[in-house]
Amino acid sequence: MKVYIVLPCYNEALSLEALLPRIQATMQALPFPYEVVVVNDGSVDATLAVAQRWATLLPVRIVNHEVNKGLGGALKSGLLTTGNESQSEDLIVTMDADNTHPPEIIPTLMAKIESGADVVIASRYVAGAEEIGLSARRKILSRVASSLLRTFFPVKNVMDYTCGYRAYRATTIKQAIQIYGELFVQERGFTSIVDILLKLRKLGISASEIPLVLHYDFKAGESKMPVMKTILRYWTVIGRNLSAPGARPFRYVALD
Repeated sequence: MKVYIVLPCYNEALSLEALLPRIQATMQALPFPYEVVVVNDGSVDATLAVAQRWATLLPVRIVNHEVNKGLGGALKSGLLTTGNESQSEDLIVTMDADNTHPPEIIPTLMAKIESGADVVIASRYVAGAEEIGLSARRKILSRVASSLLRTFFPVKNVMDYTCGYRAYRATTIKQAIQIYGELFVQERGFTSIVDILLKLRKLGISASEIPLVLHYDFKAGESKMPVMKTILRYWTVIGRNLSAPGARPFRYVALD
């Protein structure tokens, strides 16, 4: 099994310097090959230079966007790249590059995949989870969005629809690419995280969650999320999926 770790990056030079050594320490303790796929999404700081330097020290591959395509564009590039070349037994992890997501829980994500899940989410809404340093406004937005999405599009075993720290079975991503092609990730911004989950929901995935301790106090710089725009886009995503042909509650097989 090979583990691909996709890092969408937009002006994350300082955070990337702190995160990559943590990924290295975590992955070198595991008996699996791994590759970090840094998607430099039109950064105007030293993100590309930092990634290039680390590529001489670690198995780091750079996917470079000359212009910013948004989080959705970066995730799309990372998932298409890894999904198309991965083998059936491989695993794909997506996580934020701002050092708020702890790479130390990657082995726990992997264990859940090995136990039968197709998608495992590092969740802020299960026992043992915690959000450190996150503003009340952001907490409310995430909770309301996840609550609405659970109401309209229930996914068994999933509470957190908006966290992008996930592990995917490579065959699940391959299937999604085969079915959706370039439309696999349609959203440009932060709602792309929801877009991906709802697309996979239609495939009958089995899902699971593990607790996430989100360290927003580790983040260098301000949040890049436009809150009001993101709220409006959530309603767009909900409306598009509700109006899709054959839209209906989906049946899921419970995990053992």
